Amino acid sequence: MAEILFYLLSAVSVGAVMGMLLSRNQAYGALYLVLAFAALGGLFGLIGAPFAAVIQILVYAGAIMVLFIFVLMTINVRTGLPPEKKKWTIGAAILLAALLLAEIGLAAQGLLRASPPASPAESVKAVDIGRLLFSRYLYPFEITSILIMAAIVGAVVLSKKKDAP
Repeated sequence: MAEILFYLLSAVSVGAVMGMLLSRNQAYGALYLVLAFAALGGLFGLIGAPFAAVIQILVYAGAIMVLFIFVLMTINVRTGLPPEKKKWTIGAAILLAALLLAEIGLAAQGLLRASPPASPAESVKAVDIGRLLFSRYLYPFEITSILIMAAIVGAVVLSKKKDAP
C-alpha cells in the first residue's frame, strides 16, 4: 500500500510541477506549486518524517504560497519586462542554470563516494529542533525573517505605479 501511495504522490508532484512550468497564467502556476508542495509533504510523511511533512504543508504550501499569490496580485504581470532588461535576464538565467548543473554534478559525485552510516540515525524530535532554532540558530532565523520581509516590501514598492512627471 505504501508503495502505491508513493508512486501516486510522486506522479501528482511531477504532474503539478509540469503544470506549473507549462501554465500561461501565473496564478494557476502558483496553485500548481501548492499542489506539488502538498504532495511532497505526503512523501515526507511516507518516509517517516512527520515533522518535515507538517512543516512542508504549513510553511511552504500555506504561508509561502500566500506570499507568492499576494505578490502576483500586486504586480502587473501582463506588461512583462522591457526589451533591454530581457537580455540581462536571459544571461543571468543561463549562468544560474550552468551553476545549478555543476552543483547537481558535484552532489551526484558525493553520493557515489559516500559510505553508508555506521549506525542507524537517531530520531530527531520537534522539541530538539525548536530548542536549536531558538538558541544556537536564533540569529540566522531572525536574519532570514528580515530578508523575507525586505523582499515583500521590495515587491510592493516595485509594483506601485510611478507617477508621471
